[in-house]
Amino acid sequence: MSSPITDGARLRRAASSFPAAAPASARPVTAPRFIQHKKEALWFYRFISIGYDRVFNPEQYTEDMRDDALEPAGLLYSRHLKVVDVGGGTGFTTLGIVKHVDPENITLLDQSPDQLQKARQKEALKEVTIMEGDAEDLPFPTDSFDRYVSAGSIEYWPDPQRGIKEAYRVLRSGGVACVIGPVYPTFWLSRFFADMWMLFPKEEEYIEWFQKAGFKDVELKRIGPKWYRGVRRHGLIIGCSVTGVKRASGDSPLKLGPKAEDVSNPVNPIIFFFRFLVGTICAAYYVLVPIYMWIKDQIVPNGMPI
Repeated sequence: MSSPITDGARLRRAASSFPAAAPASARPVTAPRFIQHKKEALWFYRFISIGYDRVFNPEQYTEDMRDDALEPAGLLYSRHLKVVDVGGGTGFTTLGIVKHVDPENITLLDQSPDQLQKARQKEALKEVTIMEGDAEDLPFPTDSFDRYVSAGSIEYWPDPQRGIKEAYRVLRSGGVACVIGPVYPTFWLSRFFADMWMLFPKEEEYIEWFQKAGFKDVELKRIGPKWYRGVRRHGLIIGCSVTGVKRASGDSPLKLGPKAEDVSNPVNPIIFFFRFLVGTICAAYYVLVPIYMWIKDQIVPNGMPI
């Protein structure tokens, strides 16, 4: 793994001071997260999978960002590492993993059959095991993998703490989990659309989720497109890479109750359509923000904040 970073040390101290009575995975009533629910996300990706790789993903998650985010996971250690990519979608992050690990040692898991169909069409992923599954209930035995990677998936988990607990469980002793995801914005309008759409965790929340699951040496690395200039006020759909090490075999010491959401349960179609529609409208805001920031990058002189 990479050496600890200053931000990571600061965030570890901040996480240790959080009150234990307030679980980080609980969202306030004022943040309904309309599209975040798994069933809405399943339908959401049924539509955007058509142009995901060419239209939606390139402006949010570039190859440089991907490689930068994967670096702390320690994939250069051996091509024989067993790696699981959870919520891997069309396999964009998996393409970064196969640069360093033999494809037959990699498993790509996602809940969307439409996204997985795109992954299966990629020549570089032909030998990767591709399967449907739930990030909060992984279909693997305890102590199965050397590396756990999840990029752009945590924002759809009803209970992020449960997903990270599962990451701990399926890793072997000494294994590394790497979760790549969004960061919470500070600008009021961006916060509104982020909360209405899906989960944009605060950096401190990532650290706390990892530590509660049992991970040691937890680090957070900020990432972003080159034109973003490090400004965090609007948040980023892909904005940080968090890693932690499993120091002992077995399940996580954290005990949780029943799952918050089961996609097999029926939902009111009117409520479903409303949540899906409002969430999709809010998602459009985060398609426009990168365009806005790119234009500002072209206009505002280097060295000045944008």
